[in-house]
Amino acid sequence: MEIDILKGKFYNPTKGNLNFDQVIKEIFSFMKDEPEKEYEIVVGCDSSSGQNPYFPVAIVILRKKAGGRFFLKKIKYHKKKFYNLHQRILEEIYLSCQLALLLKERIERQIKILKPELNYEFKYIHADVGENGVTKDMIKEVIGLIRGNGFEAKIKPEAFAASVVADRFS
Repeated sequence: MEIDILKGKFYNPTKGNLNFDQVIKEIFSFMKDEPEKEYEIVVGCDSSSGQNPYFPVAIVILRKKAGGRFFLKKIKYHKKKFYNLHQRILEEIYLSCQLALLLKERIERQIKILKPELNYEFKYIHADVGENGVTKDMIKEVIGLIRGNGFEAKIKPEAFAASVVADRFS
């Protein structure tokens, strides 16, 4: 079951509900406010428990050592069931990779058009797996999936976009 991750709205506590183009605009606005700073953009996803979970997927932009912003979208499948944790974790990674690829493409396109001098990196996807707990056997699989999509993986406890931001809304 394919889902259009860009359809619908992303939530930001300050700006409210935004479409994807507005999220891109806010990311650039945030970076342009202090262009001399360093920025990091990351994506992460979590899920609620049960057969019909929600998947909150988060875009986080950090102004290194000076705060950040996040944009969150809750995805709910109406017909697809998830019968175990393994399926849910793989769906989290799938959604994170899909959003990260689309976001990176759009940001790079805007950089070429606007030609701003911005110091940012966008290379990590945060996965809600860790060495302590029931997901420890999935670490290699998850890291491989993320690397296969051209990103580096961060796992718990460093995976704050998934384990803190997205988790808060699952």
